[in-house]
Amino acid sequence: MNREHKCLALFSGGLDSILAVKHMEKLGYQVIPVFFETPFFEATSALKAAQSNAIDLKVINVMPEYLHVLKNPRYGYGKNMNPCVDCHGFMFRKAAEMMKEYGADFLISGEVLGQRPKSQRKDSMNAVAKLSGVKDLLVRPLCQRFLSDTLPIREGWVDKAELLDIQGRGRYRQIELAREYGVEEFQSPAGGCKLTDIKYSRKLKDLLEHDQINDKNIKYLNYGRHFRLNDNTRLVVGRNMAENEHLSLMPVGELVVKAVDYHGPLGIICKDGEIDNTEIEMAARIVLRYNNKVDGISEVGWGKNFALNNIIKLEKYTPEEVEDLMIK
Repeated sequence: MNREHKCLALFSGGLDSILAVKHMEKLGYQVIPVFFETPFFEATSALKAAQSNAIDLKVINVMPEYLHVLKNPRYGYGKNMNPCVDCHGFMFRKAAEMMKEYGADFLISGEVLGQRPKSQRKDSMNAVAKLSGVKDLLVRPLCQRFLSDTLPIREGWVDKAELLDIQGRGRYRQIELAREYGVEEFQSPAGGCKLTDIKYSRKLKDLLEHDQINDKNIKYLNYGRHFRLNDNTRLVVGRNMAENEHLSLMPVGELVVKAVDYHGPLGIICKDGEIDNTEIEMAARIVLRYNNKVDGISEVGWGKNFALNNIIKLEKYTPEEVEDLMIK
């Protein structure tokens, strides 16, 4: 059956969003899935899930606009730095802006009533719809039977009787539908958003508090221990060989510090502007603290882009001294 009206779907790569797309396709609608990408929720897993399930996914980067949501969420944060309600509202609003471009008539999502404690209660769903400004164009195929009729239902574009009545945190119904629709690969629940991670959130909060959010600093949040040397300067120290390898590929113009005579962690000083000797010495002493082969005093090389042409000799920090500087 071919339905006259198209829908644009917010797609996460999770099972619910896949099922929402598949269910509407089964009913005969043309569905246009979109994923809004930022460094906090990247498209890699969603693209993999889409490809595995024959879904043509469109990825759109929304980072500059999303920062406003992250800094000042009207409905606050979840346990960490995740502004779930405001985030959902923002995504729906962005999707609505794209409807004309893709010839879509209404929006769908894979939300399930009661699935998540913060963003999928009925009051939260209403708040999301209100924030987005597109409440009357929104259909939630997996749980719409529990919700008020929106314009696509009132106008007869969508038959409510063909939609589903899934609710709660159990996933038995979804697993049954996955078997029916041949869905085998999908992202784990809440697995894609880094803002739900407590350690990541603490490091991000420090960047926000010091007004140092930029693409480079955000990329460093994925790796290492982080230290605040002063209001303008941070240090990132690799925790293991794999992180050192990742970090070694990232700096462009940053100042790097590393023990001269021993294999061990490297540190990258992150600062806009000139780095003074005090900051270099602090960074060097922290790097030595995490080198188990160094006992007391040792030499540290420093320079830009791994040209470690400058050598200083100093004593490693004590665990207590490092503790005071760590962002945790």
